Amino acid sequence: MKEQVFCVIHEGVELDSTFDCLELVKSIYGLKQASRVWNETFDEYVCSIGFQVSDFDPCLYIKTSDGHCLFILVYVDDVLVTGSSLELIAQTKNDLKTRFEMTDSGKCAFVLGIELLDGADGSVTLCQRRYVDDILKRFGMDDCKAVASPVDMSSRLVSSDATTKVDAPFREAVGALMHLTTATRPDIAFAVGYVSRFMKNPQEEHWVAVKRIFRYLQGTKTCYKPSARIDFRGYSDADWAGDLTDRKSPSGYTFMLLGAPVSWGSKKQPSVSLSTTEAKYIALSLAIQEGKWIHRLLCEIVMAANEEGPELMIHEDNQ
Repeated sequence: MKEQVFCVIHEGVELDSTFDCLELVKSIYGLKQASRVWNETFDEYVCSIGFQVSDFDPCLYIKTSDGHCLFILVYVDDVLVTGSSLELIAQTKNDLKTRFEMTDSGKCAFVLGIELLDGADGSVTLCQRRYVDDILKRFGMDDCKAVASPVDMSSRLVSSDATTKVDAPFREAVGALMHLTTATRPDIAFAVGYVSRFMKNPQEEHWVAVKRIFRYLQGTKTCYKPSARIDFRGYSDADWAGDLTDRKSPSGYTFMLLGAPVSWGSKKQPSVSLSTTEAKYIALSLAIQEGKWIHRLLCEIVMAANEEGPELMIHEDNQ
């Protein structure tokens, strides 16, 4: 820890009366510097054993050794180690254990609440079935009837000026759905973004829209399995003046790798577009920013494995 930090002496600690406070010799939980100190400590050690920080993701570390590639991915204090050599993976884990007190959970089956399922064909399926079951039960929708789509496009929702709100855990439900959207479910990204516009003053029709998303999840608890397609491509589109309240246009994009979505987004544009063309250009610009970052990261990873990086292709307007 670089800063000089002092703490008060708690009641019950017997020290010489000349002491007014204590000086910390290392970082402790609760300090605003704690997370930064941990990151610097981990980064310094991982780099000392031959890894290099990714140029495009500071939480990804890459190492090449004897024709093999190794990767360390860190999220706070959760660490994943993978690579092309089981022997080198085991060696890396032992190196980490010599420096940090850690628990080896073995082959990764869950990470950040996401379940990883290995297929007989070598594929990996990501899903959050348990989380879906938990939120359905939490909001009393575990016995609901499933529907085929998360949004009823025959009805448009608008904001309300009513002085009363719906008697339902609207914000809690939307927050739970947002977590699911960002992790594994791009198919509900638009629907969740749609209902989140009414967080300030939700009404009954808005709560019905949220429950429809739950009903959709009831029938689609497991999604997304990679296919044989190895290309990397994105899709972008916009709904011109789709918001009836302020006439701003929702944008959306999805990037596919090996036939499965790896990045997605759906959000309302910050300004009013004057034409369909303008709305779609704004959406495409957002998609290109995301696509360029993913493409560079992907090329960095595959080049570590001595393979050629894929080309970036973005389709616009369903083309």
